[in-house]
Amino acid sequence: MYINLSGLNILVTGASKGIGKSIASKLAEAGATVAVHYNKNMREAENLAHVLGNESRAFQADLSKKDEAANLFDRVILEMGSIEILVNNAGVAKAAEIDGKEADWIKSWNETIQVNLTSAGILCKKTIEHFLKRNSAGRIINITSRAAYRGDTAEYMAYAASKAGLVSLTQTIARAYGKDGIKAFNIAPGFVRTDMAKEAMEKYGTEHATADISLERMTEPKDIAPMVTFLASGMADHATGSTIDMNAASYVH
Repeated sequence: MYINLSGLNILVTGASKGIGKSIASKLAEAGATVAVHYNKNMREAENLAHVLGNESRAFQADLSKKDEAANLFDRVILEMGSIEILVNNAGVAKAAEIDGKEADWIKSWNETIQVNLTSAGILCKKTIEHFLKRNSAGRIINITSRAAYRGDTAEYMAYAASKAGLVSLTQTIARAYGKDGIKAFNIAPGFVRTDMAKEAMEKYGTEHATADISLERMTEPKDIAPMVTFLASGMADHATGSTIDMNAASYVH
């Protein structure tokens, strides 16, 4: 299947490594110009933008801070002129023991919600406003998690809650703005072989990540990227509002 995304500007958050890097690479391979968002990995992000070509550029923002998401969007628009597709991929998974210090638990909760849900929500809002102002169709693709549906271990309570909120946000966008040409989708991975999953696997063992999958290997970032590219193409627009499970059948609806 040939997908041509030439002429489309796509903002991918958390794109300097892991799932985001694979997504950005696949989108650029299809011709898109990618705004490569990063927090701390400046060299990796700038190198990636250079490799991607198509006038792709790197943009820094710390999405754990309240004003950064809006500022990120505004900078991308200023430098690139428009955004046709938003991919909310950036996320954190911070363990917080329920019997630890309450202040630590609250801090972890707030940071997780800020990055995974609030900043993602702000970017969705800004993107929708941008689409409506231009009277143009567009797509929002949110990377959620199977944890949104089946929950997670107790110390990752905030992570599961944030991803559940992101699912509902996506569904609401799809229902509210479909007639304006705006489509929204969720992709829900399980464990993916990334740095984010490393902490949990070190604590619980690799068996914890692979015991309930039905395929022969753990999901990798390269397995997620083609689905994002397909959704970005417009060929699945009537699936707007849906969640696509990509977790090797460790959770199925």
